[in-house]
Order: sequence, then structure tokens, then C-alpha cells
Amino acid sequence: MTTATETFRGARDFLLEHRDDYAAAYAGFQWPRPEHFNWALDWFDAVAEGNDRTALHIVEEDGAETRLSFAQLAERSNRAANWLRDRGVQPEDRILVMLGNQAELWETALAAMKLRAVVIPATPLLGPADLRDRVERGRVKHVIARAEDTAKFDDVPGAFTRISVGGLPEEGWEPYEDVYAAPAGFVPDGPTLADDPLMLYFTSGTTARPKLVEHTHTSYPIGHLATMYWIGLKPGDVHLNISSPGWAKHAWSNLFAPWNAEATVFIHNYTRFDAARLMAEMDRVGVTSFCAPPTVWRMLIQADLSRLATPPREVVAAGEPLNPEVIEQVRRAWGVSVRDGFGQTETAVQVSNSPGQTLKTGSMGRPSPGFRVELLDPVSGAPGAREGEIALDLSARPVGLMTGYHGDADRTAEAMAGGYYRTGDVASRDEDGYLTYVGRSDDVFKASDYKISPFELESALLEHEAVAEAAVVPAPDEVRLAVPKAYVVLAAGWEPGPDTAKVLFEHSRQVLAPYKRVRRLEFGELPKTVSGKIRRVELREATAGGSDAEYREEDFR
Repeated sequence: MTTATETFRGARDFLLEHRDDYAAAYAGFQWPRPEHFNWALDWFDAVAEGNDRTALHIVEEDGAETRLSFAQLAERSNRAANWLRDRGVQPEDRILVMLGNQAELWETALAAMKLRAVVIPATPLLGPADLRDRVERGRVKHVIARAEDTAKFDDVPGAFTRISVGGLPEEGWEPYEDVYAAPAGFVPDGPTLADDPLMLYFTSGTTARPKLVEHTHTSYPIGHLATMYWIGLKPGDVHLNISSPGWAKHAWSNLFAPWNAEATVFIHNYTRFDAARLMAEMDRVGVTSFCAPPTVWRMLIQADLSRLATPPREVVAAGEPLNPEVIEQVRRAWGVSVRDGFGQTETAVQVSNSPGQTLKTGSMGRPSPGFRVELLDPVSGAPGAREGEIALDLSARPVGLMTGYHGDADRTAEAMAGGYYRTGDVASRDEDGYLTYVGRSDDVFKASDYKISPFELESALLEHEAVAEAAVVPAPDEVRLAVPKAYVVLAAGWEPGPDTAKVLFEHSRQVLAPYKRVRRLEFGELPKTVSGKIRRVELREATAGGSDAEYREEDFR
């Protein structure tokens, strides 16, 4: 066992030992900061040696199953690394990986780490235009994609190696299946520096052109010790995280956090979300910890949650803040509390409700072990504000923070200005140190000189049984300059129209202060990124142009 492995295990075991004692974990945790570290070689392979426990369990919609042990995945990734090296993959080469939730995705992730290549994760939902941008800006030298997606690259320029997974490869594409004939023993070309690049993530682009986030061989692998702690993972757990490959949360909770804990990654693949089937599979395989984005949680509470006979021990939500009403419905049905957490593609989980902490309704918790979180005053930029921009103190720089925005020194300098990494998100802090999410700094707006948090209004709307999803943006108003407008997706059994609008305006008046209440309302689907986040920028643009489909509160008085 290498020194790097021992140091990593020591930090991991400290968090496991104090998983229910936040105060001790926060006070005593120290980030491992090795000079050399390769998570696939120094951690995963060390855990995998002679280990027949299941590392990856995938269940398809038709019931077909794939089970791979830690030892099997170590060998398969060795073979993949040898084969890819023979295809010309060199240290720091960029590999765009566009695969679904299939075994080859985990094999190639481990193989690329062993080769010191840089992975650019990409969701299969991307089209040719997005792929051209990623190949060009990411300076891609190799592409690994599903056979059914290879045609998307026909008009993508570049002299990159093309590797096809599954099915018959098109002309010019090599079959990934040849991997399994490669040698099972792997010898690395040289040591891996801790700050060598490992991943380049394109952000979801909710407000602007996607940024290119650079992570190292420590910032995600070691950084996600904090994520492991937040989820409450333990060795032997069966962890289900619902996330699309290609996005950061997939690496958070389908790769690093569970395997840091030596837990099983469980995947249930489906083409259309079916809450009853999902819960049946969770019961069948014994899921002990479950993470899902708010969109999935909102769909789950529309179903009969009592179908799940044995709820997971740990349930968490991430991606966007989870509304209190959803948390309460899950608590009533399953007897467990959904614990919120806050992080970004740029970081591991920064703030969270970890196991053992007292939960406060609406709060996303306290800073994660290893993260010194400040709130910067919106005017002076000074730390210590009761409400302000969430920022990380760089004088105690956490390992779980990106290197920067690749190829964009100006944007990196702006994000790291004044000795703080600035998240662009606003929160408030109470007397006990708990942080409550207010919104993106771009989303918070003023109405009659009162500051409005869209998240607070959306949470209030979700308390009504008619509302499945909601998004609030400012609408121009001659008197107040701006008023809150809600875009609402209705729950099953409710019809869009004036009767439903009247009911929701009445609900808004009952639960919100007069200056906060919803003044305009429109029914319809919400525009989202391919990662499932609401694109409020599109709603703001649509609202600015006016709409004949909206209802106004004053029309129902």
C-alpha cells in the first residue's frame, strides 16, 4: 500500500468514524494533500485486490442485469487502458466520453485515470452543434461514443480517434469490444502528479455559454470525501443516484463518493420515469442510500410513496434546492428526512445537512468538513454578511475546488478575486451557522424596492396540491417596476385555465406577504437544460416580451 493510499484511507476513515458527529468532523478533518496521487491506481485498485464484492450493479428496463465486482472492474479497466494506449492515448490527451449508464462508462473512466488522460464527459443527449463546441474548445484527440450516436460526429471536424461502443461500428470507428482481448496487467508510464488535469466539465449553461471547468487528480477524487460524508455512505452500502452521465453530479455520486466509501453503485436504466418500478427495484436490491435531483423528488411525491416497503437509510437531494413541502411529504411516507446539499460543477459539496445534524426547515445545512464558507456583503464584498454571496476562503483552499475555467484566465480571475472563490449563489446564515439558499445572484430581483427570492415563492406554490413544478421570474410593471410572475406545471388532475389560476392566486395571498405574492401566472412546461435545470434566463426573456397566455391577479378581485 502506497503512502498516498494510506493518507487517503486515514482521512476517509476519520469521516466514517465521525459520520454522526458534525462538530468533531468539521473541527478535525484535514484534507490529504499528496504530491502524487492516482485515484484509480492508488485507491480503487488497492480496494479491488482480491475483492469480489459488487462494485457496479446495473438493471435495464427489460430486467437484464450487469454485476461487476471491484476486482473485475480493476481488471477490465487495465485491459481498456492497455488497449487505449495502443490506440495512441497519451498522458493529458483529451478523451470525449459520450456513453450512457453502461459498464463501459466506468471502465473507461478508470482506464483514462490510469493513463493520465483527461476525460471530457458528455451526455448522449448532446447534438452535433454542442459536440463541435466541445471537440474544438476541449481540443479533443479521442472520442468514445455509443454506436447509435456516432452519426452525430459526421460533421464534427477534427482528426480524433473514433471508438464505438456496442453494435456494429460505422466506417472509421473502432470497436470498443476489442478491449477485452488486451492484457490484464497494467504498468503506468510514470507517476501522476496530484495537480495533473483529470477532467474537463462543460457546465450546463443555464445563463450563458457553457464554461469549461478543470479538475485535477485530487480535486474531485479526494474532494468528494466531503460528498461521501454528506450522503452518509458506509462500506457495503448500495447507493442509487439518479443522474445523467456527462454531468458533474454523475461523477459525484456514481463514481467518487460511493467508491471512496467502498459501496456498491446501483443503476436502474429506463426510457421513461416510472416511480412504481423504481421503488420496486430499490426494494429488490436493498438500496441503502438514495440521491435524486428535485425534479425526480417532485415526480416521486406524485406517486404512492408507500409502495417502497424498506426506505433507504439515507436520502439526499442536489442540483437545485429542494422545497420544504417535498421534504415533508417524504418524511411522512418513509420516516426519513431528505437532506439537502449545495455544490457546483466547480466543487464538491460545500454546504450540507450531513447525518446527525439537527435539520432546520428550508436550510441546506452547514459548511462541509474541509470547506471554509463565507457570505460576502453584496455592496462591500467583505465577508461576514448575514446574507450575501456564498464564497470559499482561498487562504484555506479546499482540495475539492477546481483549478479554474480552462482557457479563460479572465473568468477564472473574476471567480477567484479578493482571495475568495465566488459561487454566484446567495444565501443567508442564522445564529447557529446554518445556511439557507436565497437564489442565484442573477435570479434575485426587486419589486417595489423589496428583494424577492424566486426560490421562496416557488416553495410556497409547491405547497398547493395543484402544483407539480414552478419557476418565478420578474415581470415588468409600470408601478412597481417588476412583480413576481410564476410559470406553473400542474399536477395530474388539474387543468390550466382561469379557475385554477384563481385558486393559485388565492393560495399565494394566504401564504405570502403582500409584497412577495405572485401577481402573474402562466401554465406550461418549463424550459430546462439537458441536465434538468430550469433555464430561468429563457423565462425572463419570454416574460419581458409579454404573453397573451398569462393571468393577472387583479383580474380575479
